[in-house]
Amino acid sequence: MKGPLFYSKILLFGEYGIIKDSKGLSIPYNFFNGALKKDENPSEEAIKSNASLAKFSLYLENLSVNEPHLVTFDIDALKQDIAEGMYFDSSIPQGYGVGSSGALVAAIYQKYAFDKITVLENLTREKLLNLKTIFGKMESFFHGKSSGLDPLNSYLSLPILINSKDNIESTSIPSQNTSGKGAVFLLDSGIIGETAPMVQIFMEQMKNTGFRKMLKEQFIKHTDACVDDFVSGNVSSLFGNLKQLSNVVLDNFKPMIPLEFQKLWKQGIDSNDYYLKLCGSGGGGYILGFTEDFEKAQKALKGHKLEVVYNF
Repeated sequence: MKGPLFYSKILLFGEYGIIKDSKGLSIPYNFFNGALKKDENPSEEAIKSNASLAKFSLYLENLSVNEPHLVTFDIDALKQDIAEGMYFDSSIPQGYGVGSSGALVAAIYQKYAFDKITVLENLTREKLLNLKTIFGKMESFFHGKSSGLDPLNSYLSLPILINSKDNIESTSIPSQNTSGKGAVFLLDSGIIGETAPMVQIFMEQMKNTGFRKMLKEQFIKHTDACVDDFVSGNVSSLFGNLKQLSNVVLDNFKPMIPLEFQKLWKQGIDSNDYYLKLCGSGGGGYILGFTEDFEKAQKALKGHKLEVVYNF
């Protein structure tokens, strides 16, 4: 048995901001993927994944009972497959902000949900929001609280534009310029990040009036501008707004930036060779980088692992 592939995602813009209604832009990232599988001789990882799926199935059973109007699953089939050793075979690194649990949630929904919304039908805003709500409920098993965006992106394999909490749409982004010098890249921090504690820190800071003011007047303002620039392909304006956003994050989200990367962050802003921002909740995993000249950024970040996601 081998199910269809579900891809990782990258939230280019909107981390933390979308909790407070900023815009956001999420794109599928096909470099990593996962699928439901059964093997004759399961590895240690497969056995671990199978045990985790068993716990997840109990959670989904409760969800089916408590919120049948929202979603119901073929729990018998799911439990039977788990008993036969089914696991989620994934190359998506966990704790890296690229949606490892999102791909799993999408795979389970696709295979076991009754009356599911499919990718082939006309995806109205209402259907997208409904899917996002279902996925948020499913994924909260892993994170405590989830927006449902990661699984949505993985399930649809389309870029998703978040205009506000209740207004999301699938969108197209300018096609890549493969011969372009500019790039969006991932910088590997080499540290595994934990989503829940980072979100906890953010929620604590939200109690502070000054932090809320900064979020609204600076962070969300620059995030929204970056989303508009990226979607419309306005590269020169995008880099101006990225510099501002990178600065605001460095000044106000220090706990989310691993200590040894704070210097590199500042170096990018000062030299204009690249700008860094959080990828997911931060605290480790990947850091997102944007540069108008990838070769320059590579030189400046020598000794670090960089992975190009998109070319300008």
